[in-house]
Amino acid sequence: MTATLAIMQDAFLSKHAFARRLRRHQTDVERKLWYALRDRRLARFKFRRQQPIGPYIADFFCSDAKLIVELDGDQHGEIENRRKDEMRTGFLEAHGYKMLRFGNRDLIEDMESVIEAIFVAADDRRRRTPQPQSLE
Repeated sequence: MTATLAIMQDAFLSKHAFARRLRRHQTDVERKLWYALRDRRLARFKFRRQQPIGPYIADFFCSDAKLIVELDGDQHGEIENRRKDEMRTGFLEAHGYKMLRFGNRDLIEDMESVIEAIFVAADDRRRRTPQPQSLE
């Protein structure tokens, strides 16, 4: 095995192990949204949580619609974190994924509107978007 391949395998395993850790230690807000999305509860869309996609880990991911839903805490308002979020969004959208971002406060104050926005985006994408090459 080459050194490059070994490094790539370690990075792959580390990212997946980190995703598992995130699933085990989700925030209260993530838990609340996951309860609404899990087990195909939203119009039979299958969502996964803390899903590795390319170099990133998506909070919630619907493969059928190539839809990524991110819940952002207060730290995402900081300038450096906003730049990172913009780079992440640009990368994923360039690969055919649709990003929806909601602040934690949005979910706490109006969960129904957040769920509706997720449904509309997923339904629209499933109907008319050709399947891009997957980065999963």
